[in-house]
Amino acid sequence: MRGKVYEPLPLIGKLMSPAHDTSSVGTRYNLNTPALVLDLDVFERNVATMAEIIKAHGKGLRPHAKSHKCPTIAQAQRDAGAIGLCCATLDEAQIMAANGLSGILITSPVTTGYKIGRVVALAEQTPDTMIVVDNPDNARNLAAAAEQKSLQINVLIDVELGFGRTGVTSPEAAVQLGNTIRNLPSLVYCGIQAYGGHLQHTVDPIERLDLCRQAHRRIEGIMDALASIEMSPPIVTGGGTGSHLIDAQEGPFTEIQAGSYIFMDAEYQTVIYAEGEKWPFDNALFVQTSVTSTNVPGFVTTDAGTKAFALNGPEPRVITSGLEVTTYEYAGDEHGRLHLNGANVRPSIGDIIECVVPHCDPTVALYGRYHCVRGDKLVDVWEISARR
Repeated sequence: MRGKVYEPLPLIGKLMSPAHDTSSVGTRYNLNTPALVLDLDVFERNVATMAEIIKAHGKGLRPHAKSHKCPTIAQAQRDAGAIGLCCATLDEAQIMAANGLSGILITSPVTTGYKIGRVVALAEQTPDTMIVVDNPDNARNLAAAAEQKSLQINVLIDVELGFGRTGVTSPEAAVQLGNTIRNLPSLVYCGIQAYGGHLQHTVDPIERLDLCRQAHRRIEGIMDALASIEMSPPIVTGGGTGSHLIDAQEGPFTEIQAGSYIFMDAEYQTVIYAEGEKWPFDNALFVQTSVTSTNVPGFVTTDAGTKAFALNGPEPRVITSGLEVTTYEYAGDEHGRLHLNGANVRPSIGDIIECVVPHCDPTVALYGRYHCVRGDKLVDVWEISARR
């Protein structure tokens, strides 16, 4: 069930603490399960591949940190050519900035007085930080808080693309918000964000292409309306892992916000990349679990239940050699059930099982660290410090 054993390699990032010294563990198969395992060889290929694709189409890459919530990974993406990073929450943004990262875009509106105060503090610490707005009142509140500190805050107009979550819903609303921003000296207009989360997991590539083109036309209508008041957007940011190639090839975007590509997951494996083409990214992130009981015929019980996997995706996919035909089922908070489905191998007590995560972003939020491996060797441990 194990592959080639690699020679020890230099550590990549700073270890969390002596308690996580990799020399005391040695291999990826001697971890405290459930454990989150990151294959660094695959991860590095994924990072490099997306950087090359986006660069080849003349766009910028501003990857989404909500997928990994880890400053070490964000820095690796910056080192590979990313122009910045996206953060879904203010917590993520503050932690990334505290670790020396810049070029941060907060992709959701921040509206309460307490959080707006934190945005101002972040702008003071990292002046190139940007945040989206979709409401004139929110823009005015941000501006008032920034003015009290004699600061300017960089803002983008958030555009709704059919997901029904946030964003202005018409060209007229975009113009109204644009005029509001223009009349607030403590706000700096930087462009628009148009993210279609509902497009990313459209399984059929022809349907996904059609939906993306509809979104592109909607974005272009907003851009034309803003141009009519001399507010053509310098930045047009959006897109994701599922739509990155379409958006890079023919979309109106200046930059792409893909995030999940660094890990991939079982959910993205149900999506067809393009007609006749396989995904250029491979699975790099796994949950490792161990067998705790084998008494019932037809399945074995593991120690990874609903607290170990995100539940808003397909079931985990088993990749352990000889067990690929098995299916994974949750059997409670702390237990999983591996249905053998006639597999030639029956796991024994204490055996290690590895699964592709169902949905990477919320699964990562359940863990405190990545166990970083090359082959069978554990080479580092990275803290997931922005998972709040």
